[in-house]
Amino acid sequence: MLVVKTLHIWMVISWFAGLFYLPRIFVNLAMVPADSHAERDRLLLMAGKLYKFMTPLGALAIVLGFWLWFGYGFSGGWLHAKTTLVAVLAAYHWHCGRVLKRFQSGDNAKSHVWFRFYNELPVIILLVVLFLVVLKPF
Repeated sequence: MLVVKTLHIWMVISWFAGLFYLPRIFVNLAMVPADSHAERDRLLLMAGKLYKFMTPLGALAIVLGFWLWFGYGFSGGWLHAKTTLVAVLAAYHWHCGRVLKRFQSGDNAKSHVWFRFYNELPVIILLVVLFLVVLKPF
């Protein structure tokens, strides 16, 4: 089980790198002047590749997390809270894909300021999950 736990942590770290950086690309996309097609295309290419790369990492993190959950048992309310937060992160990941499609089609209506706040959600969730995992408060 320690190998599974190690792989789970590795996948979570990798997935979070994408969850932290993709919305940052959205901030930059929202700031691109309308006449700067090369910059917009470059950022869209980066965002698209990153989303395609981070999606399997997130899926593997979740699969390995469930493996650990079934291997160690279902005890502790903290684990249920963590699982709920992981579901929120999966929804956030999915929403990032929707936002990317809006940028690709030219339909984004959100400002760079909105995306700066949007970018903070995975940071906050990660902090809460870390406290839940380390402290196991309930």
